[in-house]
Amino acid sequence: MPTNQNIYTFQFGLLCLSSFLFFSSFNMIIPELPAYLDQMGGGEYKGLIIALFTLTAGLSRPFSGKLADTIGRIPVMIFGAVICFICGFLYPIATSVFWFLALRFFHGLSTGFKPTGTATYVADVIPAHRRGEALGVLGLCGSLGMAGGPAIGSTLANMYSLEVTFYASSASAIMSVLILAGMRETLVDREPFRFRHLQLDWSEVLEPRVWAPCVVMLLTTYSFGVALTLLPDQSDALGIDNRGLVFMYMTIASVAVRFFAGKASDRHGRVIVLKWAAFILVLGCLFLGFAPSGFWLLTAGVFFGLAVGMNTPTIYAWTIDLSHPERRGRAIATMYISLEIGIGLGALTSGWLYDNQLERLPYAFIVASVLSLFALVFLIVARPRQLVTST
Repeated sequence: MPTNQNIYTFQFGLLCLSSFLFFSSFNMIIPELPAYLDQMGGGEYKGLIIALFTLTAGLSRPFSGKLADTIGRIPVMIFGAVICFICGFLYPIATSVFWFLALRFFHGLSTGFKPTGTATYVADVIPAHRRGEALGVLGLCGSLGMAGGPAIGSTLANMYSLEVTFYASSASAIMSVLILAGMRETLVDREPFRFRHLQLDWSEVLEPRVWAPCVVMLLTTYSFGVALTLLPDQSDALGIDNRGLVFMYMTIASVAVRFFAGKASDRHGRVIVLKWAAFILVLGCLFLGFAPSGFWLLTAGVFFGLAVGMNTPTIYAWTIDLSHPERRGRAIATMYISLEIGIGLGALTSGWLYDNQLERLPYAFIVASVLSLFALVFLIVARPRQLVTST
């Protein structure tokens, strides 16, 4: 395949726009959910806001991976985005703690499906030697949604009401669906959906070829769950009016580095980029946990965002490198399962460690920093054959 092949096609552009809108949709509401749960009298359950979401996403990954490899990439992506559209209309009527948490559990299906189909689609249309670059660009677009979504959502909530934010989330999701509906399917031998496609045996759940990137993903994404759970309260405590602002700073930093990190991983290898990402993440977690003011919290957010921008697209590319073409959906789903476990554990344990007491907040970030350090040690000491991309 020629090295100068153009990867920035119209279809790839549509995929990037769809990802931007999808990530805007479900991230738009995240900064406001802890306070919303407080109003219901469920403040002690803040750790479940993210944990339940990621639990469903993780449980649904084997199904989305199998469906992406059988019925097609596009239907899987559309299903995930439709879930976001529906949930935006259900949040305003989920006014009890039980129904709110049940809806968070249901909402997790969205990220259990859409990103699996997206990453598999990219693997179909991008040559191996430019996957890091392409996934960096795709991640950049998703990160723009993750940055803009929380800032827009909190602004709408402050100016109008939280209901307006929920409906804006649905609007962003349905625009993503409309874009996906006009895209070209890349799976050649598609099958019509049958309920038997939802029957799995253990050999279809996980892909052992990609265990090494999954270990790194799990250890590093624990910190994501901690940040998503605790930063809204930490922002309030440090006098930041817009709870989405620190997420915006994080994501801008992530966006700034993704493209360059992707190209660097294509040229110098995935592992060297991941080592630097893990090292920066160790520092970023400590800076977040001990930030003494709003200024320093936002500064720490930049450090954290740089690490995320280097880490995530590089692990995606490494996973695709190691995957077998006929089991690519399963491999990507396995990687996402590790991501959901990491985020879910981070959210659940940080909520327990924090316990709505600000003086306990640094504990969770210390744990996140230690686990990121374990990821760095793993990358350094693991045997080379476990870290070499396949051909």
